Amino acid sequence: MAINTLEYSKLFQTQLDLQVTQQATTGWMEANAGQVIYNGGDEIKIPEVITQGLGNYDRDLGFVQGSVTHKYQTHKLTQDRGRTFQLDAMDVNETNFGVTAANVMSEFQRMQVIPEIDAYRYSLIGTKATGAGNSETYALDEATILKKIMSHVFKLCDLGLDMSQLVIPMAYTAYEVLTNNSAIQKKLDVSTFSQGGINLTIKMLEGIPLIPVSSNRMKTSFVLNDGKTAGQEAGGFKAATGAKDINWLVINKSAPIAISKTDVVRIFDPMQNQKANAWKLDYRKYHDVIIPTNKIKTIYASVGE
Repeated sequence: MAINTLEYSKLFQTQLDLQVTQQATTGWMEANAGQVIYNGGDEIKIPEVITQGLGNYDRDLGFVQGSVTHKYQTHKLTQDRGRTFQLDAMDVNETNFGVTAANVMSEFQRMQVIPEIDAYRYSLIGTKATGAGNSETYALDEATILKKIMSHVFKLCDLGLDMSQLVIPMAYTAYEVLTNNSAIQKKLDVSTFSQGGINLTIKMLEGIPLIPVSSNRMKTSFVLNDGKTAGQEAGGFKAATGAKDINWLVINKSAPIAISKTDVVRIFDPMQNQKANAWKLDYRKYHDVIIPTNKIKTIYASVGE
């Protein structure tokens, strides 16, 4: 057929990855993966540079020799998710295949994939913070919410972080309580926050970006449906039994290294597809978020009662 399915696959792959980076509320975390090596599949390599501390300078012998170790740590992307779709040949021809397929895949990512990626990342980050003793149970209260947020900010600043290094993703339930207070509103500025090559206009608290997030993505744990067992056919995700709400996370911007990679999108035309007279699109997404051990302490979580 005249259509070049290989070129479409490459184009879809690039655009789908960009969509996640720009539209996920956790998309800013992917900027930390700039030096990560990914060659396909479920493995990534993260660079690690190890140096030594200062020594005394000797006026006769000069400098104390130091060493630099540069190595890569190999990590497995734990999330391996996928779906296949069929577009009937009577509804799609060569001239409109590209537009139709792009719309289907884009909508699929927007409605299904991006919320799941966000949910997984926030739950993992919240779990890591709790495991490190950096979490606190808090019932939302307009009278105390600002003081509580700032207490978590100051805990991280006391470790040597500057406020400019922090980001606060916040469930809409908490965001509403915070912004409904007129006195607090006066303390909030509006500025731009860069993510995936675009600038978002958001509220800032003491220069710290406040990122509002749908509350169904801010839970301590989720069940990822397999898409095939009884009761899980719809796929996607849901809050686990006993999961708690995450009110907000105060995060050192450089701590989470988020990766989401669309493996090669496979496209089969109706003559290749042996199951039906239809275009077949196979979608597979690898993703994960990795927090180096030495940076787990630079995250703080507020968890609902």
